[in-house]
Amino acid sequence: MNLEAIYREHKDRVFNLALNYTQQVQDAEEITQDVFVAVYQGLADFNHEAKMSTWLYRITINKSLDFIKAKKAKKRFAFITSIFKENSTELLHDYGHFNHPGVLLEQKENLAKIFNALNELTDNQKTALILSKIEGRLQKEVAEIMDLSPKAVESLITRAKENLKNKLNK
Repeated sequence: MNLEAIYREHKDRVFNLALNYTQQVQDAEEITQDVFVAVYQGLADFNHEAKMSTWLYRITINKSLDFIKAKKAKKRFAFITSIFKENSTELLHDYGHFNHPGVLLEQKENLAKIFNALNELTDNQKTALILSKIEGRLQKEVAEIMDLSPKAVESLITRAKENLKNKLNK
């Protein structure tokens, strides 16, 4: 399978998964590009007995988590250096706003709270919850993607739900 065919078949799935992590269209687009650059670079080493979708999920999850960590580090540095433009009360750095397409305006606030709470979960809990509840993947698939046992995934999902509930009830 060539890169163009892989891209056509999987680009929407990769973008949507990245969007579930970042909740920002531009960030998800950037991650999607990074994923397919990584696919291009690693295609020769890809084990063709493995599922392409599982490999892409793993790359997308790793790229998404790396992107979020880099963005948080950049924000912390920006805050430390300066939060305002020189001789102005205007913010120097854009700290972003919740912007997830397809959500009605009146639902954005509630959804923003949910995604903010989701972003406070551990990486593994967040990944298990996104893959199972948002992406609709079966527990067995989630276990394969995360390279964990199905029982470990079940435990992660249970803890993620409990933590999410606690964070939303604060």
